Amino acid sequence: TWSRSGPNMGIRTTERKNSMDFYTLVQRRESCRQYEDRPVEPEKIDQMLACARLAPSACNSQPWHFTVVAGEKARQIAPYMKEHGLNGFAEQVPCFLVIQETKAQLAPAVAGLVDSQKYAQMDVGIVTAFLTLAAAEMGLGTCILGSFSEEKIREALDIPPERKVRLILCVGYPDGGDAPRPKKRKELSEIAEIL
Repeated sequence: TWSRSGPNMGIRTTERKNSMDFYTLVQRRESCRQYEDRPVEPEKIDQMLACARLAPSACNSQPWHFTVVAGEKARQIAPYMKEHGLNGFAEQVPCFLVIQETKAQLAPAVAGLVDSQKYAQMDVGIVTAFLTLAAAEMGLGTCILGSFSEEKIREALDIPPERKVRLILCVGYPDGGDAPRPKKRKELSEIAEIL
């Protein structure tokens, strides 16, 4: 069942029949650049945001804010993703999640010791990963965009100056087959060692 308030905040409280094991889910998640011409159900966006709400962050500061943009407003801001000749597919995306960094509230003892660490930026990356995996589990495709006109997006969505637009997540139904593309990744021996 869905709940927009209370302890579960939209998380399904019953086990889903078709849920995937984590490794299968990670294999299914991919950067989607081709979307069907159909809207994303609001309850699926709610589910993604409920999962994001549970993502870990330094000192539990949760330095993020999300603006969901769909329908006509998504079409309006799509050209702002195509700065520098990138993201040519943006105009077919039915929904964008504009991921903003807010001020991190670190515990004073921690803040004084780790000033050089940019925990808020790391936390934004972590919460974005949660969003992409939640979407994949529901059969949605996503693509993380880091190139866009922040100034135009900020103006179009009336984003306050204290929030930094860090990433934009495209969300929709993949168009082009059900099987994920083969992933090209470094070998484990290149990225990890066991001592």
